[in-house]
Amino acid sequence: MVSSAINSNPGKNSNPGKNTRPNRRRDLLNLLLSFVILVLLNYSGGFVFHRFDLTTEKRFTLTPSSIQLAKKLEDVVFVKVYLDGEFPGAPGFKRLRNSTKELLDEFRAYAGENIEYEFIDPNALEDKKQKQDLFEQLDKKGLQATNLEVKGEKGLNQQIIFPGAIISYKGEETTWQLLKTQMGVSPDEQLNNSIQGLEYEFANSIRKLSTGFKPRIAFIDGQYELDSAKVADITYSLSEYYSVRRIKIMHRLKCLDGFKAILIAHPDSAFDEKDKFIIDQYIMKGGNVLWLLSPVYVSYDSLTKGATTMGIENPLNLKDQLFNYGVRVNPNLIQDLQCSMIPVNKALAGQPPQWKPMPWLFSPLIIPTEQHPVVKNLDAIKVDFASSIDTIASPGVRKTILLKTSRYTKLINAPARVNLAMVNMRPDESQFKKSFQNVAVLLEGNFESLYKNRIPPKIEKDSAIGFAARGKPAKMIVVSDGSIIRNSIDRNGQLIPLGFDRYSGKLFANKNFLLNCVNWLCDDSGLMSARARDIKLRMLNKKKTTLERLKWQLINTLTPIILVLLLGSVLNVIRRKKYAS
Repeated sequence: MVSSAINSNPGKNSNPGKNTRPNRRRDLLNLLLSFVILVLLNYSGGFVFHRFDLTTEKRFTLTPSSIQLAKKLEDVVFVKVYLDGEFPGAPGFKRLRNSTKELLDEFRAYAGENIEYEFIDPNALEDKKQKQDLFEQLDKKGLQATNLEVKGEKGLNQQIIFPGAIISYKGEETTWQLLKTQMGVSPDEQLNNSIQGLEYEFANSIRKLSTGFKPRIAFIDGQYELDSAKVADITYSLSEYYSVRRIKIMHRLKCLDGFKAILIAHPDSAFDEKDKFIIDQYIMKGGNVLWLLSPVYVSYDSLTKGATTMGIENPLNLKDQLFNYGVRVNPNLIQDLQCSMIPVNKALAGQPPQWKPMPWLFSPLIIPTEQHPVVKNLDAIKVDFASSIDTIASPGVRKTILLKTSRYTKLINAPARVNLAMVNMRPDESQFKKSFQNVAVLLEGNFESLYKNRIPPKIEKDSAIGFAARGKPAKMIVVSDGSIIRNSIDRNGQLIPLGFDRYSGKLFANKNFLLNCVNWLCDDSGLMSARARDIKLRMLNKKKTTLERLKWQLINTLTPIILVLLLGSVLNVIRRKKYAS
């Protein structure tokens, strides 16, 4: 009976060999199939290139213009980054270093072997003379050093670092400053803004080294504009990107043809109608203009020698033309409580001079707050005897404010008395109510000719003239301080860098602003769009982290342990129920 019961109810595993063989064969087939799929995916991946960026602001995605620039490289771009090593007490520099490496890797993904880089720690050299020689060499090449305070056994020590790089291409070199300083901005924000600008600064450096053909731009001459010596610094910087000329219009109809942009830098006499017509038609053909105008004339020589002068209206004969394009530059002078300082002798008569820095209200410091690529993350810009700009309705023209004064601004209509003794007077803040006056405005679109319906039909229909009543897309930037582009020259004939204030020893961002202006006017590739990138700064609340430190330490330590114990208990209960049945 026992044997019959056993035979009548055979177990499922009475012959295990019959079931295990198909299972093994199936597992081997699945493994082989998975391997073949992986090989095919890797092989097809060599033909289809794509990178996935899951960050909100797409921080690991290059702009199309940067991608094209990387793909068109004909030779190796070698980058020596002098930002490596340990940065005790300054984790921000490590973040800047890592962000730089990530950017170079992104460029390398598109340029392949045409991008090579090396990270160097200048402080790793043990020989003091070699280290000093390297520091001097980097300084001569234009890299700016930063002093980093490091806590040591004997207190705080100074460590010099160079947050920058040297870029080489086809035998040419240029510098790449990684860290950008800004007045009135916290160190964390400066660091974040520097990371935002990495792509544009690197791409712009490559463009500067790799551009074979340089677009032509011209300084207009003939109305007592600033001469070549007074714009030597900006001319040298522009010549790295453009072929820079000086042109006298002199009623020559086609003299501006072929120029990507023209610069009208601080004219001191009126334009006649024929030259205005030529500039107007240049704009109608798609030409771009940087207007640097001072509608109120102030004699620096008279102010220096006599301590008093008058600001009088400067008749440039451009009011109607600019009004037609969409702006009005007013004949007034701006005073701003946010201004630069000048030294004033406070000693009594007969005593040795005692120089003291005092605010000079006619020299506003403009701190850019707009997010446009021309001014985004720029340091303060110094202007002198600037005027206010109003925008006027002009169909088809888009207007963007680039620079404006602070909340505490005062306007003085010309003629205006300018006296150095004003520095001794305490300004009345109640008079500074003309807040946020425009100093620089960008105009873009299809401009209408000033001479539409104003010229004889014979001239309008003359094919040799080719008159256009409505223009092609063009850009222009109007700045109400012509001296913003002027560099000084010392008594020995040496050039003083543009934007350098000899009284405070500070270098303001005038040159960077003007370079950005010209680059925006001439930018066909869209490279300037990289300056508009916005990487959010996600910082911890320091006060909250200090107060709740123990709480979050306990949560982070105990939570994984509790979860593991709960999971183990649940699995143990399930197992017991399963085998109990």
